[in-house]
Amino acid sequence: MEKKVFNDILYVSDGRIRRADIVVEDEYITLIKDKEELQPSNVYTPLADYREGSGVSLLLPGIIDDHVHTREPGMTHKGDLTTESHAAAAGGVTTIMDMPNVVPQTTTLEALAERQRMGAAHAFVNYSFYFGATNSNAHLLPHLAPTTVPAVKLFMGSSTGGMLVDHGDVLRAVFEQSPLLIMTHCEDSAIIAENMRKSQALYGDDPDVIHHPEIRSREACIASSQLAIQLAKETGARLHIAHVTTREEIRCVSPATAGETQRISLEACVPHLLFTDEDYKTLGTRIKCNPAVKTREDREALRAALNNGRITVIGTDHAPHLLSEKEGGCKRAVSGMPMVQFSLPAMLGLVEEGVLPITRMVELMCHNPARLFHIAERGFIREGMKADLTLVRRQPWTLTQDLIVSRCGWSPLEGHTFPWRVEQTYCNGRLIYDKGVFANGNCHAQALHFTL
Repeated sequence: MEKKVFNDILYVSDGRIRRADIVVEDEYITLIKDKEELQPSNVYTPLADYREGSGVSLLLPGIIDDHVHTREPGMTHKGDLTTESHAAAAGGVTTIMDMPNVVPQTTTLEALAERQRMGAAHAFVNYSFYFGATNSNAHLLPHLAPTTVPAVKLFMGSSTGGMLVDHGDVLRAVFEQSPLLIMTHCEDSAIIAENMRKSQALYGDDPDVIHHPEIRSREACIASSQLAIQLAKETGARLHIAHVTTREEIRCVSPATAGETQRISLEACVPHLLFTDEDYKTLGTRIKCNPAVKTREDREALRAALNNGRITVIGTDHAPHLLSEKEGGCKRAVSGMPMVQFSLPAMLGLVEEGVLPITRMVELMCHNPARLFHIAERGFIREGMKADLTLVRRQPWTLTQDLIVSRCGWSPLEGHTFPWRVEQTYCNGRLIYDKGVFANGNCHAQALHFTL
């Protein structure tokens, strides 16, 4: 039996910050001996007494990222399960949920089984794979195993991978027949196509990236999200709208109380919480993603929604591309950016800025993903849970290219100084990342299990 003891450690879980001795034996947390509870009075004063000394540390549940593109199979020149799950571990992420728009697409039961075999062979952290809906495979949805598949991914707007589902009868069939949560990419492709036509008439065949949020407009997002919500209400399906970007979409759902699981939920992604359309001038296509980064007012609405219960989950939409593929403008440059390694440091930066309390950050990045997808035994620091843990230290550091683990080798955050660094990552009780050093092999990663 392997045993690890965290003596006199500050940890964050279940809306509380406590000092305790924590014992891990093999895969599980077996004992938590609480000694003291800190009562936060505002967003970051709970750490005030401890920050004056050098290097305060906090133990967090391992981050669960519900929105990752590892690119395997078919596009491994950008990244693969091995490289991108190592990047996840370096960022304190112990669980990734991988998207279906790969080559070949994960849109058949056979392709899904093959990807699950790839996960077992190559993933460095815990993993699962979405099943992708198409215009012709709704009949397969009732055959998905609810204990091994997190959700059905439905592209209601065209994006990377060409998996648009745009037939009205098929959309309704997906909502009616899916036994699983439906996670949607919501953008109206007809609106986008018309916006692109108008932009090309004004600015040429490949408009500058500053026009990206005009082409993939707020109206396109709002119309599609409203349709998804209507279909969910009419059919009773469980709906999770990915990467919302506008204040109008946020207002479409009711706030949730702490710990509540809603039938209709929203995901905010880290790029939309960090950047605004003003950043296209300096970062260009490095922040080109779908849906587009929008206005400062939209970003502030998203940040407010982290606290008011309208946002349920924070993901990354981690999407590695080579920088050569990011050349061009709105038409030619591909959309997406690598983010999984830096989501936790970036969000801890927002905690420092007073955007949200660290307890709420942990709820959005750990507790709520586990609740929403019914992930067994993960997402919390509790006795009897799997020991997926992240140790972070308050120690400023600046991102340089040599620190990037993703195969694509770049980040829109290069040059940014973060106030917290990920020091250690534990996956199923095993130390897999320790101050820049990775454990050998991938034998500690496990497939996710979802409870019914």
